[in-house]
Amino acid sequence: MEVWIGRNGERHGPYKEDDVRQWLRSGQVSSEDLGWYDGLADWQPLSVLFPDERRADLPGNDNVAGALPPVAAPLPRGSAATLEDHAGFWRRFGAWVIDYLILLVPTTIIASSMGASAAFEHLLAQIHGGTEPAAAALAYSRAVRPATMIALVVGFIYYAVCESSAWQATPGKLAVGMRVTDLDGRRISFARSIGRNAVRLVNIVTFLLPLICYLTVAWSSRKQGLHDMMARTLVLNGRASEFRETPRTSGSSSDGSSFNA
Repeated sequence: MEVWIGRNGERHGPYKEDDVRQWLRSGQVSSEDLGWYDGLADWQPLSVLFPDERRADLPGNDNVAGALPPVAAPLPRGSAATLEDHAGFWRRFGAWVIDYLILLVPTTIIASSMGASAAFEHLLAQIHGGTEPAAAALAYSRAVRPATMIALVVGFIYYAVCESSAWQATPGKLAVGMRVTDLDGRRISFARSIGRNAVRLVNIVTFLLPLICYLTVAWSSRKQGLHDMMARTLVLNGRASEFRETPRTSGSSSDGSSFNA
Protein backbone atom coordinates (compact mmCIF):
# COMPACT_ATOMS: atom_id res chain seq x y z
CA MET A 1 0.00 0.00 0.00
CA GLU A 2 1.23 3.50 -0.86
CA VAL A 3 0.63 6.30 1.64
CA TRP A 4 0.62 10.06 1.10
CA ILE A 5 1.59 12.36 3.96
CA GLY A 6 0.25 15.88 4.43
CA ARG A 7 2.19 18.41 6.45
CA ASN A 8 1.89 22.23 6.63
CA GLY A 9 -0.48 22.27 3.68
CA GLU A 10 1.89 20.29 1.42
CA ARG A 11 1.59 16.73 0.11
CA HIS A 12 4.49 14.28 0.21
CA GLY A 13 4.74 10.83 -1.27
CA PRO A 14 3.66 8.29 -2.06
CA TYR A 15 5.62 6.17 0.41
CA LYS A 16 5.50 2.50 1.23
CA GLU A 17 3.43 1.57 4.27
CA ASP A 18 6.39 -0.13 5.95
CA ASP A 19 8.48 3.02 5.59
CA VAL A 20 5.74 5.19 7.10
CA ARG A 21 5.41 2.82 10.05
CA GLN A 22 9.17 2.93 10.60
CA TRP A 23 9.20 6.74 10.46
CA LEU A 24 6.39 6.85 13.04
CA ARG A 25 8.44 4.67 15.39
CA SER A 26 11.59 6.74 14.87
CA GLY A 27 9.85 10.09 15.10
CA GLN A 28 10.63 11.21 11.55
CA VAL A 29 6.90 11.73 11.09
CA SER A 30 4.42 12.65 13.77
CA SER A 31 1.24 10.78 14.52
CA GLU A 32 -0.47 14.15 14.04
CA ASP A 33 0.66 14.37 10.40
CA LEU A 34 -2.15 13.62 7.96
CA GLY A 35 -2.18 10.53 5.80
CA TRP A 36 -4.13 9.29 2.79
CA TYR A 37 -4.14 6.15 0.67
CA ASP A 38 -6.29 4.97 -2.20
CA GLY A 39 -9.75 4.08 -0.94
CA LEU A 40 -9.95 6.66 1.87
CA ALA A 41 -12.63 9.30 1.58
CA ASP A 42 -10.46 11.98 3.20
CA TRP A 43 -7.14 12.66 4.92
CA GLN A 44 -6.79 11.35 8.48
CA PRO A 45 -4.08 11.62 11.17
CA LEU A 46 -1.47 8.89 10.96
CA SER A 47 -2.39 7.97 14.54
CA VAL A 48 -5.79 6.91 13.20
CA LEU A 49 -4.41 5.07 10.17
CA PHE A 50 -1.67 3.29 12.13
CA PRO A 51 -2.79 3.18 15.79
CA ASP A 52 -0.21 0.50 16.62
CA GLU A 53 2.75 2.72 15.61
CA ARG A 54 2.79 5.58 18.12
CA ARG A 55 5.89 5.07 20.21
CA ALA A 56 7.52 8.25 18.90
CA ASP A 57 4.79 10.36 20.52
CA LEU A 58 4.55 8.65 23.89
CA PRO A 59 5.13 10.90 26.96
CA GLY A 60 8.80 11.39 27.65
CA ASN A 61 9.91 10.74 24.09
CA ASP A 62 11.85 13.73 22.77
CA ASN A 63 11.79 12.72 19.11
CA VAL A 64 10.59 15.52 16.85
CA ALA A 65 9.19 14.91 13.38
CA GLY A 66 11.90 15.62 10.84
CA ALA A 67 12.10 16.31 7.14
CA LEU A 68 10.33 13.94 4.81
CA PRO A 69 12.13 12.26 1.90
CA PRO A 70 11.65 13.79 -1.54
CA VAL A 71 8.31 13.24 -3.24
CA ALA A 72 8.47 9.99 -5.18
CA ALA A 73 5.66 10.62 -7.66
CA PRO A 74 2.85 13.06 -8.48
CA LEU A 75 -0.43 12.74 -6.63
CA PRO A 76 -3.04 10.75 -8.61
CA ARG A 77 -5.46 13.07 -10.40
CA GLY A 78 -8.56 11.20 -9.33
CA SER A 79 -7.71 10.80 -5.65
CA ALA A 80 -10.15 12.09 -3.07
CA ALA A 81 -7.52 14.49 -1.76
CA THR A 82 -7.07 16.29 -5.07
CA LEU A 83 -10.80 16.44 -5.83
CA GLU A 84 -11.36 18.47 -2.67
CA ASP A 85 -8.68 21.05 -3.51
CA HIS A 86 -11.03 23.49 -5.27
CA ALA A 87 -9.79 26.79 -6.67
CA GLY A 88 -11.40 29.78 -5.00
CA PHE A 89 -13.15 32.83 -6.42
CA TRP A 90 -10.28 35.32 -6.26
CA ARG A 91 -7.76 32.90 -7.71
CA ARG A 92 -10.08 32.23 -10.60
CA PHE A 93 -10.67 35.96 -10.99
CA GLY A 94 -6.90 36.51 -11.23
CA ALA A 95 -6.70 33.89 -13.98
CA TRP A 96 -9.56 35.63 -15.82
CA VAL A 97 -7.70 38.96 -15.69
CA ILE A 98 -4.57 37.38 -17.19
CA ASP A 99 -6.56 35.69 -19.95
CA TYR A 100 -8.42 38.94 -20.63
CA LEU A 101 -5.14 40.79 -21.12
CA ILE A 102 -3.87 38.03 -23.43
CA LEU A 103 -7.04 38.10 -25.53
CA LEU A 104 -6.93 41.88 -25.63
CA VAL A 105 -4.11 41.69 -28.18
CA PRO A 106 -5.88 39.71 -30.95
CA THR A 107 -9.27 41.32 -30.29
CA THR A 108 -7.79 44.82 -30.54
CA ILE A 109 -6.12 43.91 -33.84
CA ILE A 110 -9.41 42.48 -35.13
CA ALA A 111 -11.40 45.53 -34.04
CA SER A 112 -8.91 47.97 -35.56
CA SER A 113 -8.82 46.08 -38.87
CA MET A 114 -12.63 46.19 -39.02
CA GLY A 115 -12.92 49.94 -38.52
CA ALA A 116 -13.50 50.21 -34.77
CA SER A 117 -11.12 53.17 -34.47
CA ALA A 118 -12.90 55.06 -37.21
CA ALA A 119 -16.26 54.25 -35.64
CA PHE A 120 -15.08 55.61 -32.30
CA GLU A 121 -13.84 58.82 -33.91
CA HIS A 122 -17.21 59.16 -35.62
CA LEU A 123 -18.92 58.67 -32.26
CA LEU A 124 -16.92 61.54 -30.73
CA ALA A 125 -17.63 63.75 -33.73
CA GLN A 126 -21.36 63.09 -33.45
CA ILE A 127 -21.41 63.91 -29.74
CA HIS A 128 -19.42 67.11 -30.26
CA GLY A 129 -21.75 68.00 -33.14
CA GLY A 130 -24.81 67.91 -30.90
CA THR A 131 -26.14 64.42 -31.65
CA GLU A 132 -27.95 62.77 -28.76
CA PRO A 133 -25.38 60.60 -26.89
CA ALA A 134 -27.79 57.65 -26.82
CA ALA A 135 -28.31 57.77 -30.58
CA ALA A 136 -24.58 58.17 -31.22
CA ALA A 137 -23.80 55.24 -28.93
CA LEU A 138 -26.37 53.07 -30.70
CA ALA A 139 -24.83 53.87 -34.07
CA TYR A 140 -21.37 53.04 -32.71
CA SER A 141 -22.62 49.74 -31.28
CA ARG A 142 -24.02 48.74 -34.66
CA ALA A 143 -20.79 49.68 -36.41
CA VAL A 144 -18.57 47.55 -34.17
CA ARG A 145 -20.99 44.62 -33.79
CA PRO A 146 -19.29 42.40 -36.41
CA ALA A 147 -15.89 42.89 -34.79
CA THR A 148 -17.40 42.23 -31.36
CA MET A 149 -18.94 38.93 -32.50
CA ILE A 150 -15.66 37.77 -34.04
CA ALA A 151 -13.82 38.68 -30.83
CA LEU A 152 -16.31 36.59 -28.84
CA VAL A 153 -15.71 33.62 -31.13
CA VAL A 154 -11.94 34.00 -30.73
CA GLY A 155 -12.31 34.00 -26.95
CA PHE A 156 -14.63 31.00 -27.07
CA ILE A 157 -12.15 28.96 -29.12
CA TYR A 158 -9.28 30.08 -26.87
CA TYR A 159 -10.99 28.74 -23.74
CA ALA A 160 -12.44 25.59 -25.31
CA VAL A 161 -9.14 24.48 -26.87
CA CYS A 162 -6.88 25.33 -23.93
CA GLU A 163 -9.07 23.76 -21.23
CA SER A 164 -9.42 20.47 -23.14
CA SER A 165 -5.70 20.34 -23.98
CA ALA A 166 -2.99 18.50 -22.06
CA TRP A 167 -2.58 21.69 -20.03
CA GLN A 168 -6.23 21.46 -18.88
CA ALA A 169 -6.04 25.21 -18.49
CA THR A 170 -5.75 28.54 -20.23
CA PRO A 171 -2.45 30.43 -19.86
CA GLY A 172 -4.12 32.48 -17.13
CA LYS A 173 -5.06 29.38 -15.15
CA LEU A 174 -1.58 27.95 -15.68
CA ALA A 175 -0.04 31.17 -14.35
CA VAL A 176 -1.91 30.92 -11.05
CA GLY A 177 -1.67 27.11 -10.82
CA MET A 178 -5.13 25.73 -11.68
CA ARG A 179 -6.64 23.13 -14.00
CA VAL A 180 -10.10 22.17 -15.30
CA THR A 181 -11.24 18.56 -14.78
CA ASP A 182 -14.32 16.40 -14.89
CA LEU A 183 -15.92 15.28 -11.63
CA ASP A 184 -13.37 12.46 -11.37
CA GLY A 185 -10.39 14.78 -11.70
CA ARG A 186 -9.57 13.82 -15.28
CA ARG A 187 -8.97 15.84 -18.43
CA ILE A 188 -12.19 16.95 -20.12
CA SER A 189 -13.00 16.25 -23.76
CA PHE A 190 -13.20 19.00 -26.37
CA ALA A 191 -16.96 18.47 -26.62
CA ARG A 192 -17.39 18.97 -22.87
CA SER A 193 -15.17 22.04 -23.01
CA ILE A 194 -17.33 23.48 -25.79
CA GLY A 195 -20.45 22.90 -23.68
CA ARG A 196 -18.84 24.45 -20.60
CA ASN A 197 -17.80 27.59 -22.42
CA ALA A 198 -21.05 27.84 -24.36
CA VAL A 199 -22.77 28.65 -21.06
CA ARG A 200 -20.31 31.48 -20.47
CA LEU A 201 -20.81 32.76 -24.01
CA VAL A 202 -24.61 32.78 -23.64
CA ASN A 203 -24.20 34.78 -20.42
CA ILE A 204 -22.21 37.43 -22.30
CA VAL A 205 -24.34 37.58 -25.46
CA THR A 206 -27.67 37.76 -23.63
CA PHE A 207 -26.41 40.37 -21.13
CA LEU A 208 -27.39 38.39 -18.08
CA LEU A 209 -26.24 39.45 -14.63
CA PRO A 210 -22.52 40.30 -15.04
CA LEU A 211 -20.24 37.45 -14.01
CA ILE A 212 -23.25 35.27 -13.17
CA CYS A 213 -21.21 32.24 -14.15
CA TYR A 214 -18.66 33.07 -11.48
CA LEU A 215 -20.80 34.35 -8.63
CA THR A 216 -21.76 30.82 -7.60
CA VAL A 217 -18.06 30.04 -7.07
CA ALA A 218 -18.18 32.11 -3.88
CA TRP A 219 -20.85 30.02 -2.16
CA SER A 220 -21.17 26.61 -3.83
CA SER A 221 -19.72 23.68 -1.87
CA ARG A 222 -17.27 22.72 -4.62
CA LYS A 223 -16.65 26.32 -5.73
CA GLN A 224 -18.28 25.68 -9.09
CA GLY A 225 -19.43 28.37 -11.45
CA LEU A 226 -22.76 27.98 -13.23
CA HIS A 227 -20.91 26.71 -16.30
CA ASP A 228 -19.06 24.14 -14.13
CA MET A 229 -22.32 22.86 -12.67
CA MET A 230 -24.00 22.49 -16.04
CA ALA A 231 -20.99 20.85 -17.72
CA ARG A 232 -20.17 18.75 -14.61
CA THR A 233 -16.62 20.06 -14.29
CA LEU A 234 -14.33 21.24 -11.50
CA VAL A 235 -11.59 23.86 -11.32
CA LEU A 236 -8.88 22.53 -9.01
CA ASN A 237 -5.65 23.90 -7.62
CA GLY A 238 -2.44 22.59 -9.18
CA ARG A 239 -1.26 22.31 -12.77
CA ALA A 240 -2.01 19.14 -14.73
CA SER A 241 1.73 18.46 -15.06
CA GLU A 242 1.95 18.05 -11.27
CA PHE A 243 -0.40 15.06 -11.24
CA ARG A 244 -0.33 11.63 -12.81
CA GLU A 245 -3.28 10.18 -14.69
CA THR A 246 -5.16 7.29 -13.13
CA PRO A 247 -6.75 4.52 -15.23
CA ARG A 248 -10.43 5.04 -16.00
CA THR A 249 -12.71 2.62 -14.21
CA SER A 250 -14.94 0.39 -16.27
CA GLY A 251 -18.21 2.03 -17.21
CA SER A 252 -17.11 5.55 -16.23
CA SER A 253 -18.54 8.21 -18.49
CA SER A 254 -18.00 11.43 -16.59
CA ASP A 255 -15.55 12.66 -19.22
CA GLY A 256 -17.62 11.56 -22.17
CA SER A 257 -18.61 13.82 -24.98
CA SER A 258 -22.14 14.31 -23.67
CA PHE A 259 -23.07 17.66 -22.20
CA ASN A 260 -25.74 17.77 -19.55
CA ALA A 261 -27.34 21.20 -19.58
